Order: sequence, then structure tokens, then C-alpha cells
Amino acid sequence: MSEITVINPLNRPLVGSIAVPGDKSISHRSVLFSAMAEGTSRISGVLDSDDVRSSIRVVQQLGAQVNLEKMPDGSLSGGITGWGAAGPKQPDEPVDCGNSGTTARLIMGILAPWDIQVEITGDASLRSRPMQRVATPLARMGARFLPEGTYTLPMTVCGTSKLKAITYETPVASAQVKTAVLLAGLSAEGETRVVEPAPSRNHTELMLPEYGAETIAATRLAGVTGPVTLKAAEITVPGDPSSAAFLLCAAAIIPGSAVQIEGVSLNPARIGFLRTLEHMGVDASRRSVTEGGKEIVGLLNAEYCPHLRGCEVPTEKIASLVDEVPILALVAAHAHGITVFRGIDELRVKETDRVAAVIEGLGVLGVDAWTEGSDLYVEGNPGLKVPKGARFNAHNDHRLAMTWAVAGLAGNEPVQIEGYDSIAISYPTFMQDIDRLAR
Repeated sequence: MSEITVINPLNRPLVGSIAVPGDKSISHRSVLFSAMAEGTSRISGVLDSDDVRSSIRVVQQLGAQVNLEKMPDGSLSGGITGWGAAGPKQPDEPVDCGNSGTTARLIMGILAPWDIQVEITGDASLRSRPMQRVATPLARMGARFLPEGTYTLPMTVCGTSKLKAITYETPVASAQVKTAVLLAGLSAEGETRVVEPAPSRNHTELMLPEYGAETIAATRLAGVTGPVTLKAAEITVPGDPSSAAFLLCAAAIIPGSAVQIEGVSLNPARIGFLRTLEHMGVDASRRSVTEGGKEIVGLLNAEYCPHLRGCEVPTEKIASLVDEVPILALVAAHAHGITVFRGIDELRVKETDRVAAVIEGLGVLGVDAWTEGSDLYVEGNPGLKVPKGARFNAHNDHRLAMTWAVAGLAGNEPVQIEGYDSIAISYPTFMQDIDRLAR
């Protein structure tokens, strides 16, 4: 059993301005793309978390030279010398991606164009997550995966230098699937395209041109033209909007709060949660300040809302807030009326089944939540009180751990959380930042 962490009610508002750690998705890509590139890339603002450390460890095993140092703000900064046209080296042992689905799925695409065989594995949670969604298009391009017919890790990627360009219509809106196919397509002759049922995160299409690749970045369509060897680049990672969401949602339900997040990515594919807060009645806003490459960077604000109201989040918007559904469901638990999140099946294959876990956790609070088909319903309870002795299981899922921590901070009774330590996966300094904002 994981250790139990007790979170006490804050009893103070969150007030002020703060910067959150670097974006996890962009941090992964800056490490992986730099490892693929010819020459030495300079990257800064990289999130220092367990997941990103997994990507760093894997590219080192594959031959990249990583010289990143911890900065005073807790980020990682420095150089990565990639393998470039020589390709990744054959590792002596399996590459362990820890808990990081991004590392595992993207490395499958990175390895597919090379004549090596690499076994990929991870922790127990990652070994239960679906990998067939990535293996299927890569197999169509010419790669093989052993054992044949396997759907989860561990699996061995058998790459080939004779990879074929394809147009792939993916059944799921997944930035990881899209990116794996595009990274493989960089080494294929011609244009590789991915068509999605709904827009997913587009960091890959925006970042690859920084490394010299030609990309297509349109609504539900992404593509690359190969073959091309990536060239070293200089990347500054902006703050993570998914991490910012937990502070802003906490502000929305803790009386007297008003929080501003600085230097955060305002990529439209990532801030769907802000629109949902607005639909719930929260005074929330964004303001662009500058651009880091093609990424828009700026400020996010949110204030306490005494009259939250339920709303509907349509299926086509879920991809833009998929990591924020748990914390938005907690905000919805404080609202008048019912909130419905439509088309949430993708949440069932995250670090844990987040749909079941959200229903379980809201049940601890006495809030009714249920599913009908692919939709999640939350019946709000204005004036929500945390019952004495409330205990949550985060299922070692960082987004759930922070969600239930916010429930405790905003509540009237201490809460116990099993698996709270999982916040190290994406936001190790979460509670320190809460303490800095508490007045």
C-alpha cells in the first residue's frame, strides 16, 4: 500500500502571481527531438519531473549526450548532442520508460526507421496501457513489433531503414499517436500524414520546424516530408498549462482567491479548461505576451466564483482539456446543476482509469457522478462539505493526486490521500507553490 498523505484545509485565499514548471509535453519533445538531431541543441525551462527524467534516461541509453543542469527555479537547462544521421545505437538492455506513456509511444516512432531491435518496457502502470494504437500505423510503415500480436509493454521494436510514408486516419485524437507516426515519417521517402477525428495537441508540428523539418499543421491534419535529418535547435520551454489548471481551479473554489500564472503556454489545444471555467461562470482570462518559437506564451488569470454553474463540454473539445477533466470535475462538484463531459473514453486509458477514479473520489465527497455511454455526468452540490475522515486513492496518478489535494485545501476537514507522491510525475513543487500563494 502507498504512503498516506494528509492535506489540511487551507482556510486562506490563494492570491498573487506565480510561474509554474515547464510544460511536460514540450519538455519531452525538446529532449527527444534534440536527441534525434545533428549537433548540440540548447534547451531551457525543461520540467524536472519523473516522466521527463524517463525520456532523458532513454535517449542516453540510445547514444545521445545529455548535459542538463538544475537551475535555481528548479528547471533543467543545457545541451543535448544528438545522434543525427548516424542514428541511435543498439542499447545493451531494454529501455525503461518508467511511468511515461509519452516516452514509450514517441520512442517507438523514433526507433522505427533504424535497423536495430530495442525492447521497451516500463512500470506496472505503463505496462497495462495500450500500445497497439501506435504499433498499428508504424507496422503499416514497415516496422515490426515482437512478440507479434502484443498490445502492451514490454515489446520489442524491430526497425527498418526502408520505412514507407503513409496517410493514416487514426481512430483516436491522440498527440502521442500522431507524433510517433510523424517522427517515423521523418525518415520515410515522401509525405507522411495523420488525419484525426478531432484536434489534439500540436506541439510536434509547431516544434519540428525549429529543428529544420517541413511540417503540415492544419485542423485535424498533420504531416511531415522526408527524409530529413533534424538539426540542432534552441528551445525555451514555457510553463505548463495543465499544471496551471490546478492552481486556477483551486482559486475558483477557494473564497477570496485571485491567481495569475506567468509565462505559460497559451496553445489553444491546451487551454480548453479555461473556456470550461468561463462557461461555469468563473472570471478567467488569458493575455498573450510573447512567442517561444510558434508557441504562444502569456498570462492566465482566474478568481473565486461564488455562483458556479454546471455546463456541457462537447466531445470535440475534450482533447483540449483531457488532462484537466479530473480537476474540472471537482469544480463541477461545487456548482449548481449538472456538468457533462462528453466523449471521455480516452480518460480510461491514462495512468489509471480516470473516469472510474473520478466517480470514486467524488463519491467520497458525497457527490453523485456517473457515466452514460462515453459521457461523464457530475451533479453539483453548492456548499459542498468534506466529510470527516475522507480518504482518497490517487491510484498513483498525478492528476488525481493533485485533484484530491485541492479538494482538501478547499474543504473544511483534512483529507487523506493514498498515492499522493505521484505528483512528482508532472508537478513536484505543487504544494510549495500553493504555500507561496496562500495569504
